[in-house]
Amino acid sequence: MAYTKTGRVFNFASCFSPLASCLLPLASCLLLLGSCAKPPSDMVQVPAGEFIMGSNEVDREAKAQQYGDRKPWYSNERPERKVRLEAFYIDKHETTNVQYAEFVKTTGHRPPDYWPGGIYASDTANIPVVMVNWHDADTYCKWKGKRLPTEAEWEKAARGADGRRFPWGNEFDIKKVNTLGGYGGPMAVGTFEHGKSPYGAYDMAGNAQEWIEDWYKAYPDNDFNDKDYGEKFKVVRGGGWGGMGHYSLQVYVRTAYRNIAPPDGRFNDVGFRCAKGK
Repeated sequence: MAYTKTGRVFNFASCFSPLASCLLPLASCLLLLGSCAKPPSDMVQVPAGEFIMGSNEVDREAKAQQYGDRKPWYSNERPERKVRLEAFYIDKHETTNVQYAEFVKTTGHRPPDYWPGGIYASDTANIPVVMVNWHDADTYCKWKGKRLPTEAEWEKAARGADGRRFPWGNEFDIKKVNTLGGYGGPMAVGTFEHGKSPYGAYDMAGNAQEWIEDWYKAYPDNDFNDKDYGEKFKVVRGGGWGGMGHYSLQVYVRTAYRNIAPPDGRFNDVGFRCAKGK
């Protein structure tokens, strides 16, 4: 607003009011579309913001040693801290045999060893694909126009913003997860409706462990001296259907638990899911 030589008030905005009346609603629509866009049908959206990553738990009774673990439980999860992420999408389910078969057929990629003649058993179509190494998983995700999730993305998708110990809450419930060898092997994705994460992702605990994009490295300010830190092992998350080694313990399916594996390794309880930026 300004004054002319005659002292009359001149409103500059009035010159642009027809244009503004068109552009402002358009801008509002674009903003709404950007913030409210639906995720792809096979993915869930994890919103931008902070979440609690890691854990300050301590194995005061040295249970890990009693069970033969060479790493003290929780040692590589410290310190618990707040991490902020941009919004992203993550697959609702672990990648299945039928999905991976399409990739193999289209690209000529190596099929898993447990597929006789390179074809999965017909009754395992919706079981998570396993016996794939990190490179297999990475190649599949890129073929789909996606990528493997970072460790922070995976953990937020699994535990939400409130730092819960399991995807469904803080108390372990065997009815909500395929682990401890209770079902004798991997199960069809989506079986455990009440075991979903806060954002609707299934099997973030148990069923198949999942390859992560990141190398296994120390968290900022971590005080545990682990010779395995560095670019030797990739992080594996979520815990599997059978446990670890000779033991099946709920500690392995906690949302903060960090397992590791060599990127060239193939295992009967390790699969993956993909992510992508929003």
